[in-house]
Amino acid sequence: MAKKSTSSSAAAKAAENAGMAPLAPTTTNSIKSTSGGLSYNQLGQNLYKTYITSSSKRIKLIDSFLIFLVLLGIFQFAFCLVVGTFPFNAFLGGFGATVGQFVLLASLRIQINENNYGQFKAVSPERAFGDFVFGSLILHFIVYHFIN
Repeated sequence: MAKKSTSSSAAAKAAENAGMAPLAPTTTNSIKSTSGGLSYNQLGQNLYKTYITSSSKRIKLIDSFLIFLVLLGIFQFAFCLVVGTFPFNAFLGGFGATVGQFVLLASLRIQINENNYGQFKAVSPERAFGDFVFGSLILHFIVYHFIN
């Protein structure tokens, strides 16, 4: 039995020396208990307090609209499962509009966040909002014509 473990560790060392990843993990990682640190409840409370104190009103408004869009998408999908998909193009149009609006809003949130000003130096918050409105109009125009 000892020969088997030394040969497997020798194979792992040989694979490591050859530049390949070993086939099996050679060490085990232990999971540390959270009793010494913060509990998940305290971690969530700290995260919420930090979010409330450090986020601007614009970011909070965008986040609430993002949560609404997620809930709306879940409701549309559940409605489709329960009731049926008779006007399937209407379901696809509504669900596509929800997902598209979520993506546009998430990109607006990224562009107007104060922490990301270094990455979007050329884009002012007003320009980002204008791009969002233009993209939303194009999205809803496409959805309107898809539904027919």
